Amino acid sequence: MDKEIKLLAISGSLRQNSSNTALMNAIIGLAPENMKFTIYSGLGDLPHFNPDIDIDEGPVPVRGLRTQLKEADGVLLCTPEYGNGVPGVLKNALDWLVSTTEFMNKPTAVISASPTPMGGDKAHASLLLTLKMINAEIVERGTLIIPHITLKLNKEGIITDPKLKQELLSVLQALEQACY
Repeated sequence: MDKEIKLLAISGSLRQNSSNTALMNAIIGLAPENMKFTIYSGLGDLPHFNPDIDIDEGPVPVRGLRTQLKEADGVLLCTPEYGNGVPGVLKNALDWLVSTTEFMNKPTAVISASPTPMGGDKAHASLLLTLKMINAEIVERGTLIIPHITLKLNKEGIITDPKLKQELLSVLQALEQACY
């Protein structure tokens, strides 16, 4: 068996019926057995970023995020676009990581998906800028913009588009290779 790879999966949406969260879960379902995912569920619990309260390793929810990142070999991010940008809760989480090293050289795959024809391209570009600034290792062949996600993923969270499924398998393979 291949080496076990520990990955942290983060959805940039808090919506219960988020297509990006459903997509993230579908991607996890496609992953080979050696890729073990932890889904980060504390996005909505993080306080607003304030460097004045980032003392003694920060507030408890921030410490949890930082610990999960430290323990992960790599990261999978799936995000929608909101107001032509990265959703505020995801940006807030990344702001808590700007002055730390948890993302430094961490292999990271970035996917944006939207029901629009643009696929969340503005959020995708903005997210990549922020991740590069905090020294995440953006995986080559590990980024994807998915337009019309609601036509490619059914209400049960199953990928119905064969081309998309192949693209996601390629992203997983690239992330897996980057984590070795």
